[in-house]
This record gives sequence, C-alpha cells and structure tokens, in this order.
Amino acid sequence: MITAQMVKELREKTGAAMMECKKALEASGGDFDKAIEYLRQKGLATAQKKATRTAQEGIITAYIHMDKIGVLLELNCETDFVARNEEFRQLAKDIAMQIAASNPQYITREDIPEEVIEKEKEIYKTQITGNKPPQVVEKIILGKLEKFYEEVCLMDQPFIKEPDRKIKDLITEKIAKFGENIVVRRFARFQVGEKQ
Repeated sequence: MITAQMVKELREKTGAAMMECKKALEASGGDFDKAIEYLRQKGLATAQKKATRTAQEGIITAYIHMDKIGVLLELNCETDFVARNEEFRQLAKDIAMQIAASNPQYITREDIPEEVIEKEKEIYKTQITGNKPPQVVEKIILGKLEKFYEEVCLMDQPFIKEPDRKIKDLITEKIAKFGENIVVRRFARFQVGEKQ
C-alpha cells in the first residue's frame, strides 16, 4: 500500500509533483529506487518537450580559479522564480567551474563550423595506417570525432565532479526537476597570459 509518507519522501528526494510521485510508487509497486527511475525516465521525456521553449530569464555567474582563470557564464531559464532558486544557481556555478577546468571551445557540437569538422576528419584520415576498408575507416573517424566533441563541446564533456555524467545530462535532469527549459546562452573564459 502506498502511504502519504512514502509519497512525501519521494517528493522530497526528487522534487517531482505529489501526483507524479504517487503514480511512480504505484507503477513500481512501492519500490523507491524503481519509482525514482520511473520519474527520471518520465522527466527526461518531459525535458525533451521543454527544450524547445524560450528561456529569457536566468543569471550571469562568475567563477575565478586561483586568480589565474576566470569564467563568465550566462545560464538561462524561463522564469525569475527558477533563476533565484539556489539549486539553479549551483548548476550555474558547476558549469562555470567545468568551463574553467575543461576549456571548451563551443557550447554544442552544432556550434562547430563545418570547416573545423572537415579539417579534423582530414587529420584523422592521415593517421589511419594500413589498407582498411572504407566502412572501417569511416567508423574510426566517427569514433575520433566523438572524442573531439568531448574535448571541445561543453555539452558533451564529462562533468568534472561526476565523470560518468555529461553536462547535457546534468542540464536535462534540472529541466525535468524545475519543469523549465534551461540553456547555456554564452560564456567567456579568461586565463592569465593567454592571448585572445
């Protein structure tokens, strides 16, 4: 039997609505872990829909690392209510720290100019030795491109605090939790002695 206390605990743990928590507990037969998984799957599906909505509110945050590296980041959401939320602000700080540590060049892979990708592909082609079939060469190039995206695209980078999660996963989880679209609008990274 699903009790009000169980629903309350699940709500506190996940931030999901009461009715959603009740449905999740019913669907999982009262199993807490399965209910959380259920909510995450449902939330991620909801997050995809929310990703198309306009995010005009948000914050600009700054992160300075040992007076040598500085990051300015604009993180947007849909309402001022979420922008003032401590968890949203922590997300912005975490992303700014990620940028300071990992030095991404772009926000998403779609931001990379086509000529940059083509140049990378050419470099990878010259690195492949031996007489390999074209489909094998293509597979190797795609694998190397994925690694390239992880290095230069913020969204594809493994989160420095939890390397098994990417930045895009972190943001998607917050979209599901807050019920609003969240977008990294822009960032600037400065390093002492580095030419722009």
